Parts: sequence; structure tokens; C-alpha cells
Amino acid sequence: MGKADFLTPKAIANRIKSKGLQKLRWYCQMCQKQCRDENGFKCHCMSESHQRQLLLASENPQQFMDYFSDEFRTEFLELLRRRFGTKRVHNNIVYNEYISHREHVHMNSTQWETLTDFTKWLGREGFCKVDETPKGWYIQYIDRDPETIRRQQELEKKKKQDLDDEEKTAKFIEEQVKRGMKETEQEAPVYTELTRESEEEKVAFNLNIGASTSGTSTSKSSSLVANALKSAATASVKRKDTSQSQGSEKKKKCALDEIMEMEEKKKKTERTDNWLQPEIVVKIVTKRLGDKYHKKKAIVQEVINKYTAIVKLIDSGDRLKLDQTHVETVIPAPGKRLLVLNGGYKGNFGVLDSIDEKSFSATIVIDSGPLKGRKVEGMPYEDISKVP
Repeated sequence: MGKADFLTPKAIANRIKSKGLQKLRWYCQMCQKQCRDENGFKCHCMSESHQRQLLLASENPQQFMDYFSDEFRTEFLELLRRRFGTKRVHNNIVYNEYISHREHVHMNSTQWETLTDFTKWLGREGFCKVDETPKGWYIQYIDRDPETIRRQQELEKKKKQDLDDEEKTAKFIEEQVKRGMKETEQEAPVYTELTRESEEEKVAFNLNIGASTSGTSTSKSSSLVANALKSAATASVKRKDTSQSQGSEKKKKCALDEIMEMEEKKKKTERTDNWLQPEIVVKIVTKRLGDKYHKKKAIVQEVINKYTAIVKLIDSGDRLKLDQTHVETVIPAPGKRLLVLNGGYKGNFGVLDSIDEKSFSATIVIDSGPLKGRKVEGMPYEDISKVP
């Protein structure tokens, strides 16, 4: 029986049926052909093209399974990244949206038997954060794109700088208030009670000294009083001058101390988000390159765009291009040379003196530049690295 004409109702109905999703039990992954019923699937299985595909798959079945598994994983993660981002979502919701596409790779052709096994595998390999609840398994995509990581680090750095500026201004205002209170306490006048030895004695003030013509006794007494007032005035002026000079010396000393403290703080807080430097020894920590390169030591030969490095393995001599997040610093043995990669002492060579395992820091002695001989304590592990 021949096919129905293009505009007949049966042909139109067949085209409408072929557009939608069909049953999975009548789909052949090897030939990527969807059949509409059991009879069509049976006829397809008996065809020569299907038999040839089976012969090809029987020669190397693992290769075909790995290919379909990689396709399924790539498309699933791409959908999760574009559709949900880094939000926490139920795995069945993502899977239903994935299989709604007509040309998707079916799970029965991959190495995972169920969606739960695939979800657990994603958690073990570090592609997603996985947690089990009474409602089922939930997944959360982990975005390891270098551009995304760089943007997050810049936002965190900006927030930290804003907080540091606010703390500095608040501390500066507090110090100014304390200093002003101390100065007011020092310059406050001291009031004493006016007392006399006997009640019959009279206190007299003779302000018109030049116009007095009473006699020699009164002129002598008035001259004595004037001399006493002058001596008291000069003494008070001297006290004020000495107190002001002492206060200015204290202020100068406090200002110098503050400048020194600010310089030390700047050296500690001058940090950048990139630390790669040429001619340092690093360790490869990523697992995506396989066990051949995992935890192998290499020497950085060139730094590209601050966050990417071309390294050469010490053992095999292979050259690799790696991101900053794929490597970590190497701590040398005590007495060996190292390079400071971050902080106020960045770019200085030094020698490892000791290691504090509790605080994950080290004590180094700088042996080059104007700071030669300075001993720096509390240097974090990630700020120093071995030099070959």
C-alpha cells in the first residue's frame, strides 16, 4: 500500500504526530530514529541499516557509550547553566525540560541507569552541589568560569575597601574627639577659693598707683604689689609657654607614630587578586587534566593577562596553559629562597625562617632590596612560593 498524498487528512495527521514527542520505548539511539508504534519499531530493527549500526557498535561498545554519556552530560549542564544559573532546583524539573527537546540524547544509552545515579555523579565530580530532601534530589550549578570568578572577586574587594574606608574614618573621628577632650582638660582653668588668715584683716587693691601721694610707706607698698603682680604674670606666661611646647611635642610624637602605623597597615592591606609571577614553583591542583598532571609541580614560564600562566612540568617537561585557580603555591624547606607574591612586601625575595601550622603562616627574612634583613612574621602560605 502506497503512501497517502501530501494534502490528504491521513498525511496531515501523520505530520502532526511526528512533530510531537513519541514514546521512548520506540526510539533507536544508535540510528537516532523515532518510530510511532510497535510495528514500525519492529520493522526498523529488522532493517539493514540498523543491523549495520549494531555491527559497528559491537566492535567498540564502550566508545559509543562514552560518546552518548558526554553528549548527555554537556547538554544537561548547559541547560542547567542557561536556564537556572546557580539557583537550587529539583533535578526532575531540569530533566523534564531537557527531554522536552525532540533531538535529545536518551539516558538509556548512557552509563547512568537512573537520574538519581546521574545526580550523585555530578556531586562527586564537583559539577554541582547536590543534597537529598524528602521531596527528592536538588542540584545547584557551580560556575567555574574565570570571568565570573574574577567579577565576584572584584565585587568582594570593592565591598572590603568600602568597609575599610568607613572603619578608617570612624577611627580617625574617634581619635580626634579623644585628642580634643585631652586638650580641653589640660587648658581648663583651676579656680581656688580666696581665703585670709584672720577675719579682721582687710584685702585692698590699689589700681591707681601713679596718682597716689599719701607718702613713702604707701608708695613702697604699692610698688611691692605691682612687682608681685608682674612676677605672677610672667610666671603664668612661662607656664603656658612650657605647657604649649610640651603639648606640641606630644602632638608631633603622636603624628609620627600614627604615620608609622598607617604605613605598616598599608603594607599589610595592599593585596591584589592576582598573584602569579614568572620563575616560581607551583603545584597543579585541578583534576580535569587527569591523574597524569594532578598534584605535579611545575615552573611558571610566562604570565598572560595576570590570571593565566604557561607552566613547564619539572618531571616530564610538558608545557601547559593553566588558570590561576588551577594551581597553588609551594612552601620551600626552611632556609631555602622564596618570592613574596602579595601584600606590602610583594616582589621581594626572602628566606624561609619557620612555619606556624596552626595559623597557616610562615616567618621569612627578606634578603634583597632596601628592606634586606627585615624579619616578617605571619606571612600567609598563599602569599609566598618557592623559587627554583
